[in-house]
Amino acid sequence: MVDPSPQGARSTASTGGGRDAPGQAGVIGIGLAAVLTFALTQGSWQWFATYIGATLLAVIFSFYRLPTWTSGLRSTYMRNLTAYSLVVGLCAAIAVAPMLQRWAWLFPMPGTRDRCPALGTYESIRTEAALANLAGRDAAALAQAQDIHSHDAVADCLSATTTLWLPVYAAGGAVVVGLGVWSIDRVRVRNESAEAGRRPSRQA
Repeated sequence: MVDPSPQGARSTASTGGGRDAPGQAGVIGIGLAAVLTFALTQGSWQWFATYIGATLLAVIFSFYRLPTWTSGLRSTYMRNLTAYSLVVGLCAAIAVAPMLQRWAWLFPMPGTRDRCPALGTYESIRTEAALANLAGRDAAALAQAQDIHSHDAVADCLSATTTLWLPVYAAGGAVVVGLGVWSIDRVRVRNESAEAGRRPSRQA
């Protein structure tokens, strides 16, 4: 019989908050849905993506707990770890996407990044030709329009290239996270088992 008292509710909540709580798997789904919603939007990678990625990482790290480590590639632990690592890698990639787009030293993109300024120059010339009638009226406005269109063209070019290579960073992050968490959990479980095995001898 289920205890309807507040004490029973607290006990149930505390039990559900353990490492094996299946309800926590929904956290990964929430994070994945939010990331995909943002990733499918058009345009340049803005710094708000860093905020979203960092927020989702904080939510996942705070509220999701993997099951107890068990050996075997088909174990529940490995399935959860795979999903966990992929989502963490994706969130991390979304968080660093604006940096990859803007910082050449972080993401050189040889043979690709160098082409984007040429597109900016082309867009500036095209804007000048389209607004040639403004040159005699307001040269400053024409120059500003050229700068804006040139900047947008370069940003869109870099954004498209960044998005193209982003899965590589996400997959790399997922592998690092998966191996790191798997190693830590394995060592923790083995240490706990060894400690539990030494307790009877100490009492004797």
